[in-house]
Amino acid sequence: MKVLVINGSPRRGGNSDLLCDEFIRGAREAGHAVEKVALRDKTIAPCRACYACFRTGSCVQQDDMAELLDKIWQADVLLLASPTYFSTMSGPMKNMIDRLLPKWQDLGGKDAYVIVTGHDGRAGLKLMGEELSTVLGNLGCRVRQVIWGEHVWQKGEVLGTPAMDEAYRAGRAL
Repeated sequence: MKVLVINGSPRRGGNSDLLCDEFIRGAREAGHAVEKVALRDKTIAPCRACYACFRTGSCVQQDDMAELLDKIWQADVLLLASPTYFSTMSGPMKNMIDRLLPKWQDLGGKDAYVIVTGHDGRAGLKLMGEELSTVLGNLGCRVRQVIWGEHVWQKGEVLGTPAMDEAYRAGRAL
């Protein structure tokens, strides 16, 4: 299977990255092809709500989203990861989600996973997990698991937590 991991964290090597890497390690050990995209390395402008994509099937903006949208469309499994910012996803993740509009009806049937990280416990991270799961569900994806990187804020705090093993096992079980 083709697995696409999309990390919305602006911090390289942070807790979201580490959990993504564990998921990837498990998925590769299970024999799957995996690609990781860090939104911090992409230029993705906000949606303009012009709806030209409804007529043409593609966005009028010329940035990295066209290539990413193609990768999303081709993937069998999606993983969206983001740290929590004021109870919701990072700005880069939200921009990317809004720009799914040209293909939103063509993305169904995929299995999906969500990674949520933040300094709060599950109660404080719950809203974002629900938001990302709802978005994926509305796109026709089957959300198989939310992996909670709880009580992690500083870089590397997720190491040694149950979330690391959970991410690995989720990737391995694909």
